[in-house]
Amino acid sequence: MGTSVTQRVFSQEDHKAFQEKLHQQLDELKDIIDCPVFGKEPLKLGAELEMYLTDPQGNVSFSNQALLSKLHHLNDTAGKLNISPVASGILPTLEKCHLNMQYMTDVPRYHNLAHFLYQDRGQAFEVNINGEEQLTMSFDDICAEGANTSFQVNLMIPSERFTKVFNAAQLSSPLLTAIGANSPIFIGKKLWHETRVALFKQALDIRLRNKVKWQEPTRVNFGFGWVRESPWELFAEAVALYPTVLPFISNEQNNAAISAARGCAGTKSLSPLNELSLHMGTLWPWHRPVYCNQGNGHIRIEFRAIPAGPSVIDMVANTAFAIGLANGLADDIDRLICQVPFRLAEYNFYRAAQQGLFAKILWPLKHKYRANEVAIVDVIEHMLSIAEQGLIDLGISEQEAKHYLAVIANRLSTKQNGAVWQKNTLNKLLTEYEKPEALQHLVKRYLTNSKANIPVANWE
Repeated sequence: MGTSVTQRVFSQEDHKAFQEKLHQQLDELKDIIDCPVFGKEPLKLGAELEMYLTDPQGNVSFSNQALLSKLHHLNDTAGKLNISPVASGILPTLEKCHLNMQYMTDVPRYHNLAHFLYQDRGQAFEVNINGEEQLTMSFDDICAEGANTSFQVNLMIPSERFTKVFNAAQLSSPLLTAIGANSPIFIGKKLWHETRVALFKQALDIRLRNKVKWQEPTRVNFGFGWVRESPWELFAEAVALYPTVLPFISNEQNNAAISAARGCAGTKSLSPLNELSLHMGTLWPWHRPVYCNQGNGHIRIEFRAIPAGPSVIDMVANTAFAIGLANGLADDIDRLICQVPFRLAEYNFYRAAQQGLFAKILWPLKHKYRANEVAIVDVIEHMLSIAEQGLIDLGISEQEAKHYLAVIANRLSTKQNGAVWQKNTLNKLLTEYEKPEALQHLVKRYLTNSKANIPVANWE
């Protein structure tokens, strides 16, 4: 999905040819999914961590390429360059001057995305976020999106359980967002507890307001409804709703009929579906299906709402809670989504991002057959045992499941996650320092605790 795209200019013929590839590969994917051996692979879990780089003062360091060119072990190499990697959803010392094309990593794919998304919008991107404070700001390109860093987890599940687990991941995502919130400060303003959710959506929103005609939905979204029967629906939906922005056709041979037949016969390889995968990589739903052609092939779930940080143990605990809930709720999901329609689930997600541990959501906690407004912390507490059983059913040892979910339970008891710690610590520092210096001290204290791998619930 991170295909390197070197081509800078695309014609109408390129777009037409790419669209034909998408339609062809959708048909092919349907056949691949129907193959009896598809998804019959040992289950795996993977992750990708995005991090900031900071200088000794806790400010942004524009040194990613220098670091990567020498990388063998992240912290050792960074130390030699006087850089500190920081796992934080949004770095508190980030300033608007850091968010422009001048500082974009010089990779053609990024420049292409920036060019074509801005071309579609035709004017500056507007960011308007109301939280404890308010931020209203214009950006001349999509670089504000780069402020968001996450801990993206990929989960393989048996093919026959994909629909139920995916829906359960969607339904339970507000609980994860509230307990794991770690992005409360953007450009010096205290905003949402998980500001990434609002910023990511607005920074890539090519739609213009006050237009009468129908407009495509934003490319960052919660989704459009529960999946009914197959993951194929999510790919078809993406092709139907979104025009292509990078119509780059791979040189790799893609014979749909032959590769699909080979997959069913269990011979050498499945089609990589390069163009379809590239198109999916230009969309950023909070849960994304990812196709893989290795072995017998599979479609896994990418959890994109988990923020980076605060510490490694916190991120692993967030992952355990997320996948434990998705698997643990799957068998009961058909009943639950009747009581929490998709529109309410989306409402819950944004309330959790805005208010974190202090949010109230609509959930059938007090009444079995009706969703009522309840404190999200009460729902999270109720769900811990379900998450534990979900992990055990995936083959995680009971001891390990209890260990990481205890980190989540401790955040509930202390009412402190990364967002709460950052806000409270900044308030304390502002009694001693002006805001720029207070933010620097905040990052330094954050980094000290993070490097020590102390769960955020125990940070002073």
